[in-house]
Amino acid sequence: MAETTEYDLIVIGGGPAGYAAAIRAGQLGRKVVCIELERAGGTCLNWGCIPTKALLKCAELYQKLRKAETFGLTTGGVGFDFGKVMDRSRTVAAQMAKGVEFLFKKNKVESITGRAEVTAPGTVTLTEGDRKGTVLRGARILVATGCRMRRISGLPYDSGRVITSREALARRTLPQSVLIVGAGAIGVEFAYFYNAFGAKVTLVEMLPQILPMEDDDISRALQRSFDKQGIATHSGTKCENIRVGPGSVKAELVTGDQRTEVEAEVLLTAVGVTANLEGVFAAGLQPALDRGFLQVNERYETSIPGVFAAGDIIGPPWLAHVATWEALQAVNGMFGGAQPKRVKLFPGCTYCVPQVASMGLTERAAKEQGIACKVGKFPFLASGKAVAAGEPEGMVKVVADAATGAVLGAHILGAEATELIAEFGVAMGLEATIDDIHHVIHAHPTLSEAAMEAAASVRGEAVHI
Repeated sequence: MAETTEYDLIVIGGGPAGYAAAIRAGQLGRKVVCIELERAGGTCLNWGCIPTKALLKCAELYQKLRKAETFGLTTGGVGFDFGKVMDRSRTVAAQMAKGVEFLFKKNKVESITGRAEVTAPGTVTLTEGDRKGTVLRGARILVATGCRMRRISGLPYDSGRVITSREALARRTLPQSVLIVGAGAIGVEFAYFYNAFGAKVTLVEMLPQILPMEDDDISRALQRSFDKQGIATHSGTKCENIRVGPGSVKAELVTGDQRTEVEAEVLLTAVGVTANLEGVFAAGLQPALDRGFLQVNERYETSIPGVFAAGDIIGPPWLAHVATWEALQAVNGMFGGAQPKRVKLFPGCTYCVPQVASMGLTERAAKEQGIACKVGKFPFLASGKAVAAGEPEGMVKVVADAATGAVLGAHILGAEATELIAEFGVAMGLEATIDDIHHVIHAHPTLSEAAMEAAASVRGEAVHI
């Protein structure tokens, strides 16, 4: 079979940005190829978003079954096989990868497994894989190689004692104790997961609160919840003098002038990400960077003509749904006749229990920007549906413009927070006000009523608190 070397679009990277871009270009009738180093879906689908959510669901279900008696149910004892828990996450990831591969075929997207290098504008050379040495040419190139977990310099990640989330997803034995450095979404999710299955977890965050990007009220409430769950949480704390031995990891936790020695079987680092740029561009063909990430213009084009980029590779917020949105914007701008947009409003979600979800400005950010704002809160403890479901923990918090009532931000802690946040996304996207949300009749009893009541609370009109 003769090899096709001329394309309308060459996509490097098959994660949420890359595969979405390739599929959209295929929908528009373009000849497109997607090159992925591992399997379709990239890190998110195979080693990130999807398998971790499978693990977290197992942990949540296990905890609910352990509390079955509170619902009047008798289970006869509940146990788990950690290896099978991990196997399920791999099965789920594989199933979703097959789904992307099907969509490639459906939309006539050529898929290549290997590593690719942009050797010149309009030219890509395969540097690894079965087709190594093959030269592809395309009118446009989209780089969507994403990011990988940042590693702390000097630590032996190959020892089995020090891991990132990637290695955690491949581990089939439950560690008895885990020290987690970094309490962003990844660190928090793994803290919940390991603790739910009985590991002793110590969670350390250098900044003043866990989930530092979230609203202060939400972060503090989550930390209280973690404390109740038995997770040893240390915010405003540095992790120093890390020593990796044959059977454990030791470190010093430094909070102000206090130093505390901790020891754990495994150290998991979740301290951010770094761009996957190695080997993507040939020597002498270096695009402009912004803090280590590809710099793009309003059309997602890099400083190299005809070479575009989208997703994590162009910088924060490093979220799969944002990556997909950016990629679709870029392709529609290339071929669809639409003016691409840059992301401004997006949800952030953390899938621990209780869940955390947010959109827009925190109360602190609004005040720092000099915006006169009002805040409304509604606790799930006052929600009939939440109490009936045995999920009374958490709240919905709304930040609104004091003068206009415009929704500036929404922050949710509690059951199904990651689903409930979509209502506020629609509202803010349509420039709705708190009154618009309040005056929409929400079904009773539902968790979504908490969104309505929180909006009403801004004006002191919530009836159930």
